[in-house]
Amino acid sequence: MTQVEFSVPHNHPALPGHFPGHPIVPGVVILDAVIRAVESAFPGGSRILGAPAIKFLAPLLPGETAQIQFAAPDNNLIRFTVTRGSTPLASGQLTLQT
Repeated sequence: MTQVEFSVPHNHPALPGHFPGHPIVPGVVILDAVIRAVESAFPGGSRILGAPAIKFLAPLLPGETAQIQFAAPDNNLIRFTVTRGSTPLASGQLTLQT
C-alpha cells in the first residue's frame, strides 16, 4: 500500500469560484492529486485511462492535509482512498493502461 500526503493552498486558482466566502477544494482537484500520486508511483509507460467509480464523502478545506492510499494495480484497476486523519473524503477506482 502506498500513501502520499497532499494539501491544497489557500491561493489555488480553483478556490475563489468554489463557494465564495467558504471555499472547499473541488473534487476535480482532489482527483488530480490522486492521479499525480498514482502516475508518480508507477512511471514508465502507464497512464490513467478513466475513473469508473468515484465517491466524494466529505469536504476538504484549503490548507488541510489529506492522505491518498492506493495499492498496486489489480487487473488494470487501482483502488484508492483519500482521508483526512480518520475521516474518509473520497474513494474510487482508476483504470490504468500498461
